[in-house]
Amino acid sequence: MLSAEESTTTDRPLREAVRDALRTRIFEGHYAPGTRLVERDLAAEFNVSRLPIREALRMLRQEGLIRDRAARGMEVAGLSDKDVEDLFDVRESLEVLACRLAAVRATPEDLKYLEGLLDEADRCLAKGSIMEAHRANSEFHDAITGIANNGFLRAALEPLQGRMHWLFRHVSDLPELIQEHRDLYAAIASGDPDRAASQSASHIGKYRQQFPQDSPAAELTLQRKRT
Repeated sequence: MLSAEESTTTDRPLREAVRDALRTRIFEGHYAPGTRLVERDLAAEFNVSRLPIREALRMLRQEGLIRDRAARGMEVAGLSDKDVEDLFDVRESLEVLACRLAAVRATPEDLKYLEGLLDEADRCLAKGSIMEAHRANSEFHDAITGIANNGFLRAALEPLQGRMHWLFRHVSDLPELIQEHRDLYAAIASGDPDRAASQSASHIGKYRQQFPQDSPAAELTLQRKRT
């Protein structure tokens, strides 16, 4: 069943609440890669009709978080090592541009919002709310894309955001990640687009090097060994 937090946003379509709840459960490992997602079962689990489930699954398929396996139906998608490498290639190109634009276009209110997300990540980490800290870190990157204020850039990044957030979930050193984000915030706040672009490229490159050791593909392999 949808929790109160998942379902009470004003004027929010039910399909979006279901999509976000499913996405969160995928990120948190409740639905591991390879898990079948059956409309009938999900409708019973969320206590909704099958229509919002079907629409939510369609949206998640567009994000690349689930895939259609013909006779098996929908299942949670995994990411191969090449998928992760390709995703970092695209992310580096687009997010570096987003940070460059954000450095020029950020208002004082925008900077305050970014700093608030960093403080929220620290608060969540301090009280042991790891997934909430991950969520604040993901929102930090999403907010930079919004501040960049480029419709074509946003359209290019939007289909990748689900998979990018999934990658964030596999970062084990959260204090280090939050500090990296504070350094990126400082670069954007400086108003220097070259500094912001350089910091963004350094940030992404650092985690690209770490991921082959702890990728979602490795998690899928481990999950299959357990079953």
